[in-house]
Amino acid sequence: MRRCLLLLCLFCLSPLRAETSTAPWLQVVRDTPYVFSSGFYDNLSTLRRWVLLGESYCTQPQRHLLFDQRGRFLAWFDNPGDSAANQIELNAVREQLYRDGDVHRLIEGSAGETGYPFALRCDQPHVDLPAALDRLLGAKADDRVWGTWDGITAGSPEAPWSLAAVVIEVLHTQAQRRGYPVTPAMQRAFLGQILIESGARKRSFSAAQAIGLLQLRPEVLADCELAERFYLHRMAQVDCAVRLYQQNDRNLRPAFERRFGDLPDDKAERLYSLLLVQAYHGGIGRMLDLLGDGEVGRAGRELAAEAQRYSAEDLALGLVFHNMGRIGLGLESLYYNVDVVIAADAVCDAEPEVCL
Repeated sequence: MRRCLLLLCLFCLSPLRAETSTAPWLQVVRDTPYVFSSGFYDNLSTLRRWVLLGESYCTQPQRHLLFDQRGRFLAWFDNPGDSAANQIELNAVREQLYRDGDVHRLIEGSAGETGYPFALRCDQPHVDLPAALDRLLGAKADDRVWGTWDGITAGSPEAPWSLAAVVIEVLHTQAQRRGYPVTPAMQRAFLGQILIESGARKRSFSAAQAIGLLQLRPEVLADCELAERFYLHRMAQVDCAVRLYQQNDRNLRPAFERRFGDLPDDKAERLYSLLLVQAYHGGIGRMLDLLGDGEVGRAGRELAAEAQRYSAEDLALGLVFHNMGRIGLGLESLYYNVDVVIAADAVCDAEPEVCL
């Protein structure tokens, strides 16, 4: 019972900012028609690629981007100075977009309050995706690793492997031992999560006490029966994450089949893999609520009723977007799936052989 409770209740691996239900910007979310989810993923992923990869309007990091409730890019501006000056300029651009009729709602933001149109900073000091990708793929000799864990040997001191190869070896071996099939979508997502969660760094620590390559909390690592001296062990972290994926799968699959069981196989597999990723980030309990019969599950019911309108990716984001401000879901939750896919695509583009 103890293990089940930890996996279901403590499996929140990344910090989530819980917005208050009375925040003015949330009225924009509540008033957004479900049909606006069509194309949302493509729109938002374009912006997140600019941010994560330093592309397009984000080739200069000291800028902000603005976007609407459909994820559509609206405007950019060069930061005029410090955070206070940037906030003043951001609200001025918001007002101009409203006056020009580009948006139909204006909500001024502040240091502690989200405004609308929504905004993204190009400057993400804790994100360096190209450098993280080099670490994962062993671009430099110092980035290559070797190790042993639970009867698995990956590389050697004389011939170390890339971190990606070590991760894949442990992922497949431990999943096979537990009778848990690793799909291509899962392997891609797993590699993408390592980049987003820790930047492929072994010694990575978050404010929420999540640690290591896959940002697992000490309670979860202990529940995986790991001695504390192994908490940062890369192969041990992968082993524990496989167990958690399997546990989440066991709990998520029935709810998913009940809500989205009529989707074509390929679309269903893509959507399910995204929801497993979201469960890793936010906890299986939240995902079960999103697929349930209560008020939080309303978006899932509405989207599933006309699922042919939307891509698998639009469905995954729609579940989160329409519930922001509830059960601890915020903009960070919205970005997470998109960022993992972008990171996974970067891995597969750079080294296709590590993707099934």
